[in-house]
Amino acid sequence: MKCVDVLRIGRQAVNDPLDEPASRLEESKRTARILEIVQLIAGNPRRYRRADLAQRFEISERMIQKDLDIIRHGLKLSLCNDRSGYFFDGLPQLPTTPYSFSEALALLIAARIAQLIPGVNSADLAAAIARLESIFPATFHALLRDVTARLPQRADRTHRQAMLTLLHRALIEQRQIRIVYAVASRGGATSERIVEPYHMMPYGRSWYLIAFDHKQQGVLQFKIDRIHEAELLETTYIIPADFDVEAYLGDTWGIMRGAARKTEQVELLFEPEAGRWVAEEMWHKSQQSETLPDGRVRVTFCVGITPEMVSWLLYYGARVQVVAPAWLRERVAEEHRRAAEGYESLGQPGEDGSCR
Repeated sequence: MKCVDVLRIGRQAVNDPLDEPASRLEESKRTARILEIVQLIAGNPRRYRRADLAQRFEISERMIQKDLDIIRHGLKLSLCNDRSGYFFDGLPQLPTTPYSFSEALALLIAARIAQLIPGVNSADLAAAIARLESIFPATFHALLRDVTARLPQRADRTHRQAMLTLLHRALIEQRQIRIVYAVASRGGATSERIVEPYHMMPYGRSWYLIAFDHKQQGVLQFKIDRIHEAELLETTYIIPADFDVEAYLGDTWGIMRGAARKTEQVELLFEPEAGRWVAEEMWHKSQQSETLPDGRVRVTFCVGITPEMVSWLLYYGARVQVVAPAWLRERVAEEHRRAAEGYESLGQPGEDGSCR
């Protein structure tokens, strides 16, 4: 059963719906809060009263009571309380799953390798690994902790996840990488270089590596899909203490630092529906949004404009107007004119275009 389903069941069980329909975000926050309350009470019986929980989560006691009702009636947990606080009169026991020695070893190795995958590493995973390691004889501990040494030292562009894992591992262990990289500005010509990863970040549908490049003697960005080959080296490095990825990217729109103009004020006016979409997301750290009386949305940025931003504006077509700067307004208008001329040059449509 999903957590959101539990929330709905809980509301039905106590027959006390929320005053207003909760947004998906608020629903997620409430689900997380309820699970944390369960964890707090299970780990500290009779430690928390309703007022204590309300103070901890900075909400009203009325809202905490609704959460407690969901724990009782939705999650079906035997939640009790006395003058000292809440406690559970027994918790469900998870079934014990026996593992053979080889199965437990395979599970442990998989968990340790999972720590190297971007987005997987977590405190809970580390705790699970520690518990798994504890069931093995002490003579195995050194070998188990060294298991990642047997991971592949090379990757190529045909295996994207392997490439991401290798680069992420290099970043964690601070080891240099030898890469073969295709430079887009040179028609895809490749060159070999040694880099020291400083940061990895997803952007659009790809990933980017920010690293010190020994060939150029500077910090550069590398699109991971353009890395043809990568080899993990034994040479280690230290990321400079003063390196800050936000400062490195600066006020640029997107990640095309070299293509950005000087920082300037941008004012955009979106039609109501498009404006709501735009305002729901944070496109740049300087973003400010304002809904006007007629429903349109004014959005402003203080940003270094890049070709990425121009493409972003073109996506919204007639649903956005560039108020300032004037040169950007003319640039977007010119791109739309060129597109219209391209369609006109096609002449009148012939066949109906149906699929055959």
